[in-house]
Amino acid sequence: MCKEEKGTSKLPVYGWDEIRKHADKNDRWLVVDGRIYDVTRWAKKHPGGERIIAHHCGQDATDAWVAFHNDHKAVCKYMQPLLVGLLKDEEKKESELIKDFRDLRAKTEEMGLFKASPLFFFSIMLHILALEVLAWFLIYTCGTSWITLLGASILLVTAQAQAGWSQHDYGHLSVFKSSWINHSMHIFVINFLKGASSSWWNYRHFLHHAKPNRMRKDPDIRFDHLFVLGKKQPVEELLWMVAFFVRYCVMFASFLGVGGTLAFYLWIRFLESHWFVWTTQMNHIPMDVDTDQDDDWVTGQLKATCNVDQSFFNDWFSGHLNFQIEHHLFPTMPRHNLHKAAPLVKSLCKKHGLDYQSKTLFTAFADIIGSLRKSGELWYEAYHM
Repeated sequence: MCKEEKGTSKLPVYGWDEIRKHADKNDRWLVVDGRIYDVTRWAKKHPGGERIIAHHCGQDATDAWVAFHNDHKAVCKYMQPLLVGLLKDEEKKESELIKDFRDLRAKTEEMGLFKASPLFFFSIMLHILALEVLAWFLIYTCGTSWITLLGASILLVTAQAQAGWSQHDYGHLSVFKSSWINHSMHIFVINFLKGASSSWWNYRHFLHHAKPNRMRKDPDIRFDHLFVLGKKQPVEELLWMVAFFVRYCVMFASFLGVGGTLAFYLWIRFLESHWFVWTTQMNHIPMDVDTDQDDDWVTGQLKATCNVDQSFFNDWFSGHLNFQIEHHLFPTMPRHNLHKAAPLVKSLCKKHGLDYQSKTLFTAFADIIGSLRKSGELWYEAYHM
């Protein structure tokens, strides 16, 4: 949290009735640790995007602020000029749940659960690159028969899926202490290894984490732009994405031709998209979908999130996103430590009567179908009325 600055005690004091009035595009206030910040102009400069700030305006953003930022001291310096007031003492209500959660977070920090293992992430990157090299070597040595291409497809699909989980790590700043190194690696993995847009991912994914399953706020439950252009996507990023397709042509065009390479790429993307969609949606689609109820950080994440049981395969297959509850509560925690936080989170949920769901992988996939079926039945009934 930000340290007390000189002159802070002389600032005006406001209650929630007044703060909630400052929650539109031209007048945005948010509260962090009892301090009120006017972020109206700053929102457009926010590295995480303007909309994520907009989603918390007129609300207490303390736990979201802590969750999304690694270097709290540096961020506090930027926020100091935006400070316009203090929350009334009598309205600084910290529920028992939030008090316990903040104590739990402090405990995980003391346990070193926010420290990444360089060896773990090096091995992840190594096995992604090894899979791609093996796919090329298979075609190089065995030709382009359909069996060979099928084998190469399996290797490349696996590499693409694992690269997807890897870029997620860097995007959440959970690997290196330096944000710049994390951002640079994120661009390398998602743009160069996957051919997707890091700006597009950042634009969508942090909004999803801020308000999961909240209608008109979570982009994962509505259609959104495939690419973010203009100022959101600099030329350098586009060059990295172009480099991905150049790399694919260099690897496979001599065997398959340019047209064949494009068809091969689309086939791999088609297969990998199923892996990606089923894995990323199994933790959210079966859960509560509603408008923003201004829930506290813990309640909002638990309503919208469930886990899949731990196993070596499930951890690898999902990039440890089977621990989705812990990941949503602590988005910057390195994924190899999420299972260590799970028992603490379970105890917290049990104490406060929160529903902590963990399922088998098969059940999680089946629940997606069940949820889609229920939605289809509702739409069918509404249409025929």
